[in-house]
Amino acid sequence: MNADDAVEPVPQPLPGDHGTQGDPGYHGSKSPYLRRLKLIEGQVRGVHRMVEEDTYCIDVLTQISAVTKALQSVALGLVDDHIHHCVHDAATSGDREELDRKMDEIMGAVKRLMK
Repeated sequence: MNADDAVEPVPQPLPGDHGTQGDPGYHGSKSPYLRRLKLIEGQVRGVHRMVEEDTYCIDVLTQISAVTKALQSVALGLVDDHIHHCVHDAATSGDREELDRKMDEIMGAVKRLMK
């Protein structure tokens, strides 16, 4: 292989670098999300403990349902933030291709959430 055939290494993004995506939509409200996720983490530990202690299955399922709903609530908040920040920015930029990419992203995320 000669010098003309050398492949340039792909630069790796720095931590916090979102490339063409920009800052995440939740950037300004990260603290409430982290608090909520910490609470959900505690709920999951509680479910783990319930199984270890042989808690009645219906009670475990009730707690699993609560954890699932809490995660869905966080997901809906992130969808809302993405639409109001990332999609909105793409729409106001005038870049039709970027807007189409953002719309495809949000539709893909919604489809995953609905599975």
